[in-house]
Formats: sequence, C-alpha cells, structure tokens
Amino acid sequence: MTTANAYPTNQTIYTLGILGGGQLGMMLAEAALPLGYRCVFLEDAPNCPASLYGEVFTSEQLEDFIAAADVFTLEFENTPIDTVTRLQQLSDNGKKQGMFPPPLALEVAQDRLREKTLFNQLNIQTVPFQSVNSKQELYVACAELGLPLVLKTSRGGYDGKGQFVIKTDADIDQAWYELGDAVTGKGNLTPTPAPLIAEGFINFSREVSIIATRAQDGSIRCYDLVENHHHNGILATSHAPAVGTSHLLPTAKAAIETLMTHLDYVGTMALELFVTKDANDKDIILANEIAPRVHNSGHWSIEGAVTSQFENHIRAVVGLPLGDTDNVYPSIMVNVLGNYPSLIEVLAIDGAHYHTYHKQERDDRKIAHITLMPNDVTNLEPALEQLVRVLPNKMGLDT
Repeated sequence: MTTANAYPTNQTIYTLGILGGGQLGMMLAEAALPLGYRCVFLEDAPNCPASLYGEVFTSEQLEDFIAAADVFTLEFENTPIDTVTRLQQLSDNGKKQGMFPPPLALEVAQDRLREKTLFNQLNIQTVPFQSVNSKQELYVACAELGLPLVLKTSRGGYDGKGQFVIKTDADIDQAWYELGDAVTGKGNLTPTPAPLIAEGFINFSREVSIIATRAQDGSIRCYDLVENHHHNGILATSHAPAVGTSHLLPTAKAAIETLMTHLDYVGTMALELFVTKDANDKDIILANEIAPRVHNSGHWSIEGAVTSQFENHIRAVVGLPLGDTDNVYPSIMVNVLGNYPSLIEVLAIDGAHYHTYHKQERDDRKIAHITLMPNDVTNLEPALEQLVRVLPNKMGLDT
C-alpha cells in the first residue's frame, strides 16, 4: 500500500509541520494520529519529546522540513517571525496548504506592549501600563501608576522570568539594574532591544484563563474558564471548570472571540485573565496575555472535554469541523516539576491520568502532567490531596 492510499480519498493534507518539538508538539502529534495525519518537527534538540511521533529536523535543515510537510503550525510563541512569515508566503503562493496561526498573532504575543495596546484598542480591559525606556521613565511610571507595580521585559521571558515587583521607592534602582539591559539589548534578557513595560499592581482574587479554537471558516468553539494556581511563576494546577465564574464567561468569550477574529486567527489560543473588583465591588476580568498556541492550562481537556484543545487545533489547521468543547467531568490538572513521582502511586489514585513528557529530570522543569477526574466529583479535592502526598515537588500545594 502506498502512503497516499493510506489516507481517505478526500484528504489532501497528509503531513503537518510543527515548529517546535516539546511536549506541546508531542501532544499535538498524539491528537493528529487518530485523525490520519502524521507530523514532522523543526527542533534543534533531536531527542525532544515529539521525536517519539515523527521525524525531527534542525534549523539547519529548514528546507528539508518545509519539503516534508503540507501545512504548518507551531507549539511555541517565541518562534522566529521570519520563519513563520516565510511559511505564510509559501501558503499564499499556493505552494503549501497554510501556516496557522498567522505571523500577526506572533508579532502581538511576542511584545507585551503591543499586546496590551491591542487589548485596549479592542475594548478589552487590562491593568494600567506604561512603556519604560530609561530609569527616569521608570521613576515617572512608578509615580503615575503607584506602587507596588510590576516591571517586565516587553519581549522574552516566561514562567515568571524577566520581571521584577517594585514594592517601594528603594526597589527602583535594583529593578532597573536587573532589567534595564533589555532596553539596549545587552545580556540575555531579550532577543532584541525593546522597551520595558510597567504594569499597575492589582488586587485580584484569582487567575483564570479561557481557551478557544477558531476554524478556517471563522467559526469558534470556546472551553469553560479554568482557574490557575502558580508557584514561583510556574503553573502548578488548573481547575476545570473554574467554580463560580459563569457570570464572567460571556465577557471572556467575547474577548477571545474578538481577538481571534481581529487577528484572522486559525487554531487554538489561550487568553490569561485576572478576576478583580471594579469601583462598585462587582467582579470583572482584566486581560493579561495571549498564548497563540495550545496551552498548559488546557491540558485537562485531553480527558476532561469532549474534544481536547489539541484535537481541535489539528482540526482547525487541516480544515476539519471543530469538535464539542463541553466538559465531561470537572477535573484538576497538576504539573509535575523537576522529579518524577512513582507511577504506581499516582495511578492508584481514583481518576488519575498520567502524561509523561519523556524529559530528563531538572529543577523546576515541566516533565509531566497529571489530570485528576474521578467519576464522583466529591472525590476531586481528596484525590488532589492524595496526589500531593506522592509528588516529589509539592509546588506549595501542601500548605
């Protein structure tokens, strides 16, 4: 049997090219295989997690990677814009089937100033913010926005890196010392020189996120809001759905749908949000940032939703109808950081689903996740307590 004959006769896309080969690429490939699609990856680490599911090409083999795939997507928002733009041009010229998401989405997501400016232009509320290009401008921002505030690099940085919380005037010089080089491009803070962004500090009750997928025909499917808990800037758990947020869901859905439509987005996107109070003590949500890809806070959907974020992303990229995003059961996703737990002890917990990323152990490295989804929802929190007891890295969950 030839390769072509192995696919349905109405299927014109056989191979997806994924920019990046980490665990997100791996889980995208896992979702693609049952639909009849194979994947190849552009990744400079040959033994990356995704290598279990397809051929890996290094950046020096870009031409071979392009030749091997029919349509392209990505797993990492800091993918070089030049590469994404080139793949989009190949698609526009009819030489490939498409590049999803489009370069514009990455250009926005890679620049926090541009991102928050776009949010406000689209009437999506954010914390107050200012651009900072010098120590003097930092002093002005502190005076106008008030303290405390968060100073961040506008480009680069993730999982809590590239930011400094300024609590008093005495912290300003230290904040500039640690992050100021980003403005000139010195050091390793950012890939290119860029202003810093000063963000007003808010008292928020919780962090939530919404994930949605937009198809090539413009239709959009949204998942429920989930509540996220972080430890040292790294996502520890996601609770799906976020309890008591039904009144916030319409606003969150409107925000992500507006963003996706504006960007002509195709694929899965996450929008991270803060829940806080307005002047009338009413719950509101403030947009923090987008992730133009499948997202850690959506890993629960593999077992917990009718159609996972990964499958819906694949469906969007290859032009298939999107699947139902409803929750099957409430669930909690827990990241495994640094060291692997005992698989026997994890799977002894009712409703535990284990996903390893096949990575070497390293401090604070995401190496697996576990989704808890017991048949009886009253057992959900007890299951989390059981899991925490067997995790080598408790991530503050035992306090």
